[in-house]
Amino acid sequence: MSDKLKTKFLGKTIKSPLVLPAGIMDMSFSGLNYAVQNGAGIVTSKSLTLEPRMGHKGPVVAEFEGGLLNCMGLCNPGIEDGLAEINQFKKHSDIPVIVSVFATNILDFLKLTKYVNKSKADFLELNLSCPNVFDEFGIPLSASKEKVGEIISAVKKISKLPIIAKLSPNVYDISEIALSAESAGADALCLINTVGPGMLIDTKMVKPVLFNKFGGLSGPCIKPIALKLIYQTYSAVNIPIIGMGGVKSGEDAVEMLMAGATVIGVGTAVYCRGIEVFNKINDEITKFMKEENYKKLSEIPKLKKL
Repeated sequence: MSDKLKTKFLGKTIKSPLVLPAGIMDMSFSGLNYAVQNGAGIVTSKSLTLEPRMGHKGPVVAEFEGGLLNCMGLCNPGIEDGLAEINQFKKHSDIPVIVSVFATNILDFLKLTKYVNKSKADFLELNLSCPNVFDEFGIPLSASKEKVGEIISAVKKISKLPIIAKLSPNVYDISEIALSAESAGADALCLINTVGPGMLIDTKMVKPVLFNKFGGLSGPCIKPIALKLIYQTYSAVNIPIIGMGGVKSGEDAVEMLMAGATVIGVGTAVYCRGIEVFNKINDEITKFMKEENYKKLSEIPKLKKL
C-alpha cells in the first residue's frame, strides 16, 4: 500500500483512509482482521446493545439494480461478548477500532459507554440513526437536534474515548443536527447511514421481498444524497467526518474527500466487489493521485464551503 494514502484521524495515523463501517462484517475478531488484511485503515464493530439481539426474521437483504435494501434489525452479540472480540482483535493488530453502540435513551448509552471505557477500543461511535428498527423504536434519535445534543453531552462527561456521532440522512436539515452534535462535544461525525426505509415487491408472490417489509437503502443509488449531505455538514462544522454512502470505487472515494470527508466508509461495496474492495479502492485512489500529481492525500482539494 502506498505511503501516499497515510492520513490522520482524531490523533491516529492510519495507513489508508478507508473505514469498515458498522454491521458489514460479522463481530468476530478474525472478521475484522480480514478487512485489515485487505486494506482497511480503520474497522468498526457492529452496533452493540446492552443485551444480545437476534435481529429481524429473514429475508433481511435484497439486491436491486441500484444497490441493497436491508432490515437486519441490529443483530449483535451484546456489549460484553462484542467487546471481548474487540479486545482479542487488538491483541493481533494496532489498527484503530471504532466500537459502535446503539440505545434508545441516555441511561442506556451511558451504561454502554462505561463498558467501552474498559475495552481496548480507540473510538466510541454513538449510532443515533438506524432506520431499520423503526418498527421497534420509532424515528431515529438523530432526527432531533435536542436529543442528539442531550445524548452526546451526557456521554461526553464520562467517555474516555473520542466520540463519533453517526447521523441519519432522513432529516430536514442535516446542518442543524451536525452543529448540535459538535456543540455537545462530538469529536467527529459519521454519515450517512442507509436511506429510507424503502420497499421491494415480489411480483410473482405478491408480497414484499423483505419479511419485515421495509428496509434501508445502501449502495450506488444513495451516493448523490450522501455527497450532498456530507458537503452541507462539512460547510457547517469544524470536526472530522467519516463520509460514506455508495462508495465502491476510487473515484467515489475521491468525491467523498472533495465533499468534505476526512476518511471514507466502504460498506455495500464489500458485497458487490468482495472484501478485496479495500485494496482495489486504495489502488484506484493512488492511481488518481499519480495522474493528478498529488503527492499526499491532504493535497486532494475540498470544495469551497457553502
